[in-house]
Amino acid sequence: MGTLRARCFDFHAYGDRTVVADEHGGLRADELSSAIAAGAAALVRRGIRPGDRVAWLGPTAIDTVVGLLATQAAGAIAVPLNHRHTHAELAHVVHDSDSAVIVTHPSMHDRLGEFTRGRTVLSSQEVTTAPAAGTTAPQIEVDDEDPALLVYTSGTTGKSKGVALSWRALVSNMSALGTLWQIGPHDRCCVMLPLFHVHGLCIGVYAMLLGGATIQVLGRFDPGRLIAEVRDNAATVVLGVPTMYVALLEHLTRAPEDAIALGRARLFTAGSAALSSATHAAFEAATGHRILERYGMTETLITLSNPYEGERRPGSVGFALAGVRVRVVDDDGRPVAAGTLGELQVRGNSLMSGYWRAPEATAAAFVDGWFRTGDVAVADADARLSIVGRTSTDIVKSGGFKISTLEIEDVLREHLLVDDVAVVGVADPRWGERVAAVIAVRAEQSLADIISALDAHCRGQLADYKCPRQWIVVEAVARNAMGKVEKTRLRALIEANYEANYEANYEANYEGNADVRRTHTQ
Repeated sequence: MGTLRARCFDFHAYGDRTVVADEHGGLRADELSSAIAAGAAALVRRGIRPGDRVAWLGPTAIDTVVGLLATQAAGAIAVPLNHRHTHAELAHVVHDSDSAVIVTHPSMHDRLGEFTRGRTVLSSQEVTTAPAAGTTAPQIEVDDEDPALLVYTSGTTGKSKGVALSWRALVSNMSALGTLWQIGPHDRCCVMLPLFHVHGLCIGVYAMLLGGATIQVLGRFDPGRLIAEVRDNAATVVLGVPTMYVALLEHLTRAPEDAIALGRARLFTAGSAALSSATHAAFEAATGHRILERYGMTETLITLSNPYEGERRPGSVGFALAGVRVRVVDDDGRPVAAGTLGELQVRGNSLMSGYWRAPEATAAAFVDGWFRTGDVAVADADARLSIVGRTSTDIVKSGGFKISTLEIEDVLREHLLVDDVAVVGVADPRWGERVAAVIAVRAEQSLADIISALDAHCRGQLADYKCPRQWIVVEAVARNAMGKVEKTRLRALIEANYEANYEANYEANYEGNADVRRTHTQ
């Protein structure tokens, strides 16, 4: 076992303390070790060998944490599946990763489809059942440069790509982050984020394990439950995305007394999307805490962070972590001066090994060893960085998810109603950005019928968070002389006309939050 990899399975520092818990109980260090060992042994008996991919489809739950760790203890590469994906999206990940085994939580068995044909399918109960005391994991040699995780992320080419993250990248980066945030045995971290993204999985699990903190798995985000966890179980660290803090503030307007309980935590962090200065200020006013913002990508893990001790400036994502180098460059790749916008590029020990079996895409993502993030950044005189947008208009960041507009356009073009389409991300106070679709249609139908048909079509093939939340029906999608949609201009027009010039609106439920969808003709 690689020396860095071994650190993720060494729980001696916990003693008799609980390592991971949920509302039903928890696992002490010895119990977790035995559970991981038993799960690894079960996978090996099923023919799993080092380097094989094992796909996991499960909720934010203890079983998923144990199962992913057991997969890695067996020497396999863990492939966390997004349970919000459609069958088509799940099929793409399973086939692209060539996962030999698919493990699913009982609550999600109905998500499986034809893509499982020819592959071994296991229930998570077969891998995470209570082991006999003293069970030991198989002795398997894995190098620290070998992939630990294969996480799928949207890109500008449409379908998601597998990002291979080595043990060296995972352990070195999460150790550096834990050190910066002073994660230790005194901490109890609330994990409400999905375990199929690096935010919830890498920070919520690996950074906490490496720091000796207890992982309190809360499942889906609920403001009341989070507050109770801080108040009743002395939770100290809260990992969040901006939409969670908006919801917490809304809760506090109805129950202001809960602000005192919430304020007992030690650290509130935000990432995956931009946190507005207004939300930052309002949360500090309510709880006395300044949210610590950070920045990262699946391909780079956590790159930048505001300091734990020192100024946490609203709108800034701080400084490079230990082991990471960053630069801001112009279109010719030359570093720019402080105060000048440019593309953020990254190098260091946190970088991915590459896109899975996609050497051309990997090569295109790097220049002279620097990873091209596609994010526009600006540094101040003290080298503190802020992210101001994307170089690519084909990526939307909404509610903490990175979404490819090209993927959505491809799906919409399949519908007989659609003559032409352009999908863009536009500013949204709750979600950071919302997905807006500009559609030219072939048939004369009411706006309501058009929206209903296209919305149903999207929801049949795309995860809900990818589906357009604003529809604009036009006679023709405007293009320049070269036939290209000018998405930056289109986005500005949509934002300018959002509150005016619409012909129909209705409310729909989107992950528990009412959202007004507006359709208008430009």
